[in-house]
Amino acid sequence: MPGMTSPRTHGPLWGVPVVPGVRYAPVIRPEAAPPPVPAASTPADPDAEATRFEAAVGVVAERLRGRAARATGPAAELLAVTAALATDKAWLAAARTRIAGGAPAEWATAEAIAGFAEIFAGLGGLMAERVTDLNDIRDRVTAELVGWPEPGVTPPDSPSILCADDLSPADAALLDPALVVGLATTLGGPTSHTAIIARQLGIPCVVAVAGLGGVAAGTMVLIDGTRGTVLIEPDPAAAAAEIARAESEAAALAYWSGPGVTADDHRVELLANVADGAAARAATATPAEGVGLLRTELCFLHAGAEPTVEEQAGAYAEVLRAFPGGKVVIRTFDAGSDKPLAFVGATGSDEANPALGVRGYRVSAADRGLLERQLTAIARAAEQSGAAPWVMAPMIATPAEAAEFAEQARAHGLSPGVMIEVPAAALLADRILAHVDFLSVGTNDLAQYTMAADRMSAELAALTDPWQPAVLALVAMVARAGRDAGKPVGACGEAAADPLLACVLTGMELTSLSSAPAAVRAVGARLATVSLAQCRDAAEAALASSSAAEARAAAAAVLEQGIRE
Repeated sequence: MPGMTSPRTHGPLWGVPVVPGVRYAPVIRPEAAPPPVPAASTPADPDAEATRFEAAVGVVAERLRGRAARATGPAAELLAVTAALATDKAWLAAARTRIAGGAPAEWATAEAIAGFAEIFAGLGGLMAERVTDLNDIRDRVTAELVGWPEPGVTPPDSPSILCADDLSPADAALLDPALVVGLATTLGGPTSHTAIIARQLGIPCVVAVAGLGGVAAGTMVLIDGTRGTVLIEPDPAAAAAEIARAESEAAALAYWSGPGVTADDHRVELLANVADGAAARAATATPAEGVGLLRTELCFLHAGAEPTVEEQAGAYAEVLRAFPGGKVVIRTFDAGSDKPLAFVGATGSDEANPALGVRGYRVSAADRGLLERQLTAIARAAEQSGAAPWVMAPMIATPAEAAEFAEQARAHGLSPGVMIEVPAAALLADRILAHVDFLSVGTNDLAQYTMAADRMSAELAALTDPWQPAVLALVAMVARAGRDAGKPVGACGEAAADPLLACVLTGMELTSLSSAPAAVRAVGARLATVSLAQCRDAAEAALASSSAAEARAAAAAVLEQGIRE
C-alpha cells in the first residue's frame, strides 16, 4: 500500500495455522477497491442510471457464474454463493428504489449494499461471513460502472506471498499456487472460505494474523503455515535454511503413495472430501483410497428446481465410478445455513441464526419426499455403478433422528450412518450407534457448536480451533463409543487435513480420516513415521491440555520425542 512502512521485528506475527508449509517471498496485496462515490448534488436521469446499473450487475454476475462453472469442489460452492448474491432480489430492489429517486447508480449500489451488510453483520454466524462477499460485489459493480479495472488480486510476475485483510471467494478461488506461494489474512478463521480454498489449492496459509495490516507490498516475509507465523524481513540465510528444511520434508512426502498405515502397520483409511464427479476423478490422482464425504448439495447449487431422481443418480454414479471397489460415503443434502438450495423451501436467510436453524436432516421434517427421492437416487446410482455406497445424514441431534434415518436408508438397501456435529449427538454416540452402522465426526461444526463461537469469526478463531481440548474430548468420546460397538468412526472435517492432528485422531482410534485431496499425502506420510502407541500418547497429552495451543504443542513434543528415540 502506498506510504506504508514495513516494521522490522525480531519476533513473528502470530495467527491460526491452516495449511502447512514454509515459504519466503515478497508480499503482494490486492488491488485497491474503487473509491467511495459521493451522492450527486443534482438528481440523475433514472432511466439512464437504471440501464447502466442493470448492465453492470449483469456483467459482474456473468463473470462470477463463469468462474463458478470452471471451478471444482469448495471453490465452486463459494463462487456459486457469491454469484447468487450478485443477483439477489433484495439488494437489487433497494438499489433500484434509490435510482428511481434520482440517485446515481454508483451511490445507489453502495447504499443498498451497506444496508444489507449491516443486517448480515448483526445476524452473526455464517451470515456475517457474507459481508465480505457483499462488499466484493459492491466493488465489482462500482468498478464496472466507473470504468475501473476489476478489483481483486493481480497475478504476480514471480512467486509471492499474498497478504490481505480477507479475500472474497472470487479472488481466492482463482489464485495460482505456482505464483501465490503463501497466503496470510487479518480476518478469517480455520474454516473460513479463504482457509478452505487455500487448503484445496495446497497454499501454505495462516489466518487471523494480528498486525498484518502494517506489512507493505514488497516486504520479504517468511510464512510458516505449520506454526502459524509470519516473520517480517528475516535474515536471508536463516530463511533459506528454513526453506531447505521444509523442502526436504516435502520431498519425502512426494514418495508416499499409501495406503494409510502407521509405522507399526495400524490401518487408517485416508479418504477425500469431494463435491462432484469431476472432483472425485481429480482425487484419484492423489493417494486417497476413496471418498469419505460427498457433499451432494454442491452437485446442485445452481439448480433452480429439484433435480430428478435420474439426474441425481447420474451425478452420484460419476463419483462411485471414480473409485471402483473403493469406499464412498455419500452425505444427504446439507441444505440451509451458508448453503441455500433454491429447491429446498424450509430454509432461508430470514432465520435469526441459520447455523442453528432448519438445516441438514431437519429439512426432511418439512419435506419428507426430498430425502426419499434422494435415497432412491443413491440406490439407483449404486445399481448403475455396481458399487455399495455408505450414506449418512448431517445435523443429527438425537438417537430418535438416527433411528428414523437408518430405517429409511435400509429400506433402500443402503448402509446408514450419521454425522456427529452436534455436541448432543457426541454425548449420546453410544445410543446413536445402536441404530446406525457408522459415524463420521464433522469437526468444523462440532467445534463451532461446542465452543459457542462462530467458525467464520476472526475474533473467535482461537475458540473454533479443532485443537480445543473440549472438542477433542468429544471426539474421543465418539471414538470410544465406536470401539465399544465394534463399528467404524471417521472424521471428515478440516481437522483431518492437519498431519499432526491426524496422528492424535489416530491415537483415539478413529478408523478413517477424510480431507481435501491435496492434504491426503501429507497426512499419510506423517502417519507412516509414527506408531499407534505414539499416537495414543500424543492423544493423551492433547486431551490433558487446557488450551488449543497447549494441546498442539504437547502432541508435537510427544511425537518428536518418539521419532528421536
